[in-house]
Amino acid sequence: MTEPLATHEFKAGEVDQALEFLKRTRSELRTLRKVRIWPDRMRIIDVNKDCFEIKGIGYQDDDIVPILRNLNTAFNPQTIHDATDQEYKEFDTGKRRPWAEDRVM
Repeated sequence: MTEPLATHEFKAGEVDQALEFLKRTRSELRTLRKVRIWPDRMRIIDVNKDCFEIKGIGYQDDDIVPILRNLNTAFNPQTIHDATDQEYKEFDTGKRRPWAEDRVM
């Protein structure tokens, strides 16, 4: 894996700062492809395998859910915090809503 283009140090309860970091740096990446989450950090990876990293937050933290939702990550919020025997958890990004889901008939 390549070194991250940028890194953010996450402090508990400061989700807004993490979302602001993603907003500022997102233009440096191409289409987002994957998110890898360790117990103590997460990486956002694009189609060219360039990445950003947020240190200090992992899959066991409650604050991970709004960050993953902001990235359109396909994950289950009920099981995201469960322990795993793998080195990290990996999820695809780019989740889309079904066509006309928001229409009222």
